[in-house]
Amino acid sequence: MNVGRLVTAMVTPFDDKGEIDFQDLTKLINHLIANGTESIVVAGTTGESPTLSKEEKLSLFKHTVKVVNGRVPVIAGTGTSDTRASTALTKAADEAGVDGIMLVTPYYSKPSQEGMYQHFKTIAASTDLPIMLYNVPGRTAVCLAPETIIRLSNIDNIQAVKEASGDTDAASFIIENAQEGFKLYGGDDSLTLPLMSIGSSGIVSVASHIVGKGMSQMIQNFMQGHVQMAAKQHRELLPVMNAMFMAPSPAPVKAALEMHNIVSGNLRLPLLRLNDEEHQLLYQTLQPKATFFVS
Repeated sequence: MNVGRLVTAMVTPFDDKGEIDFQDLTKLINHLIANGTESIVVAGTTGESPTLSKEEKLSLFKHTVKVVNGRVPVIAGTGTSDTRASTALTKAADEAGVDGIMLVTPYYSKPSQEGMYQHFKTIAASTDLPIMLYNVPGRTAVCLAPETIIRLSNIDNIQAVKEASGDTDAASFIIENAQEGFKLYGGDDSLTLPLMSIGSSGIVSVASHIVGKGMSQMIQNFMQGHVQMAAKQHRELLPVMNAMFMAPSPAPVKAALEMHNIVSGNLRLPLLRLNDEEHQLLYQTLQPKATFFVS
């Protein structure tokens, strides 16, 4: 699965009534591609997937595929804690024309490692699309062990993992021992460069909504051997990366997008907009980094 190095986990724009704003979605997709995004994840955690119905997810998939029009790969978030539901949604996403699938670890039910292996194996068997696993124990209350990821890498169409455990030792172990060609992507913006230094393929990013141009430059500099320049850019971008998680995501990134007149900052409950103090702090953090924004 060639999804590039800078993948954006895209927010889902909502209007004032809490419905999907497809006009804003079109604007956002074009903004992301113009600012260095090489693949787009639709209806992932950052897209507020727990609040989206199956019908809404499918409408998001179809609209994104249409607007992207082959410019970058579209990856559909179809993972849930229900294997049968995930399988059905994966098949529907395939029919909608997406290029790949992202499967988060089953949340809330806290399955065993064998249970998760069978979950992902079952879904993978239902599609020919390439699959990226998503390990994010801070949100799901379960961690997909490196040994299980390595085992899953032997399934032909399971081709990557978004590793958001923050464990660089685990990431190193996966990169070293997974099936040849299997790719590890970071899931924490602040670890983009550290993980690339040990062999990761890139980042599935939230901050790229706002500083995609800067992140793309940083990655390119690193890949071209300009390590000191990449490190300097990392240090400059770090306050913005961290600010995107100053409150439950995606509230901060939606507020930042609204500040730049890209999409509305509306969210669905139980998530809330930033309060006045948070909003002011975010504004102060973003202003010095204007050179990294879209022109």
